[in-house]
Amino acid sequence: MMSNIPWLTIIVLFPILASLLLPTLPSKGSKIVKWYTLGICILEFLPIIYIFYRHFHIQDESVQLIENYSLVNFINFHWSLGIDGLSMGLILLTGFITTSATLAAWPVTRNTRLFYFLMLVMYSGQIGLFASRDISLFFLMWELELIPIYLLICMWGGKRRLYSATKFILYTAGGSIFLLVGALTMSFYGTEGPSFDIRDLTSRSYPISIEILIYLGFLIAYAVKLPILPFHTWLPDTHGEAHYSTCMLLAGILLKMGGYGLIRINMKLLSHAHPTFAPWLVLFGTVQIAYASLISLSQRNLKRRVAYSSISHMGFVIIGIGSLTDTGLNGAILQMISHGLIGAALFFLAGTLYDRTRTLSINRLGGIATTMPRIFTMFSVFAMASLALPGMSGFVSELLVFLGIVNSQHYSLIFKVSVMVVGALGIILTPVYLLSMLRRIFYGYKISNHSNPSLIDSGPREISTLICILLPILGMGLYPNMVLLIWENEIVSITIPYSLPK
Repeated sequence: MMSNIPWLTIIVLFPILASLLLPTLPSKGSKIVKWYTLGICILEFLPIIYIFYRHFHIQDESVQLIENYSLVNFINFHWSLGIDGLSMGLILLTGFITTSATLAAWPVTRNTRLFYFLMLVMYSGQIGLFASRDISLFFLMWELELIPIYLLICMWGGKRRLYSATKFILYTAGGSIFLLVGALTMSFYGTEGPSFDIRDLTSRSYPISIEILIYLGFLIAYAVKLPILPFHTWLPDTHGEAHYSTCMLLAGILLKMGGYGLIRINMKLLSHAHPTFAPWLVLFGTVQIAYASLISLSQRNLKRRVAYSSISHMGFVIIGIGSLTDTGLNGAILQMISHGLIGAALFFLAGTLYDRTRTLSINRLGGIATTMPRIFTMFSVFAMASLALPGMSGFVSELLVFLGIVNSQHYSLIFKVSVMVVGALGIILTPVYLLSMLRRIFYGYKISNHSNPSLIDSGPREISTLICILLPILGMGLYPNMVLLIWENEIVSITIPYSLPK
């Protein structure tokens, strides 16, 4: 019987267990290691697609989507996993982006076994976090990401990699303390006895003052990961120094962990405190869109410009979560998936450009469109996706977020107009910094000896990877229901407490 197969445990543990065989592979020549890791990523992605297809498309209930095994009885710590529509979309994104990042990392030749070992450990941690149904397991998977990313930045980063890695670990580890304190408070508060199971915690109630404090602790942890102003400063430094395959994992998956936690735990379990913080989320998200767009325009480092654009786009996620509407929350989740694809593609393109020109300075590039037409074409296409061109996923997600705010019954007309005006400023600035980036890099005169006819254009590996990323962006832009229907039931259940005006 299919129900007897622990599919969720398999997809969480398979990458990290498979990574333990990497030291046994030949040390000379990295092709075997690369093909092995790519094979593991594909083998991991296949059961994810299988679960998605069987349960969410043909409604086959024989595929078990909840697993629970007791690990420590006296504190009720369980290996509790579950997949619903909300987590399924992000798990699919994780499998897709990790496989793409593995292909993107093909030029890495130094310490390849350790490099791919760390990527596979991250793969397990990210899948485990989105599938966790125990808040202590959620915390453990949250922490599992820190050391692999720290080492990836330290060992394969740029000149300021130690500074960036240290800043990353200090910010994220500091935020994790608040996550741990909030989880312990929720689990041990009251007379019911300790419980970390998210389903049990849903039925518990707390005094509003305690709930607000718990919410604030979680919010600080998520604010670092998302990031939310003013906890964002680690992101440009990290993206500026990390290898571009690591940047793909950071932009494509890691930032979404904060948004997922904000929806899964804060909105679902702390529904009395969320309306108190929602206006502030909308306010900070709106300011973040405009602020990050302005800062991005002033950046002369290509990866830092893309990094600030990520911060700006995460502002839409924050607004959608704070809108207290089905429409806004749909837009926030779609924006997480859309940006995961677009951001990963832009960092991949920035990295491929660096591999050829050996510079990330926008001022040192120019006139290379004729030399590398395929890179130019792909950069232009994904820049259009990032500025929310109609027909692409970014347009639909941002439109849903703004419709969510407009239709919200929780905010005054003045508040809505203010959000729309400031948000529109950020939307106007987005094509400005993206199109000016394209103009400086690809048009005009050749202003650097890096731009010369001997530069090699993108090859089949790079083009095929980018096309694979582009297809779901176009699919979601042209037919949004392709993904919106996946989490429809979960959205309704989460927003029920906020469906009526206060």
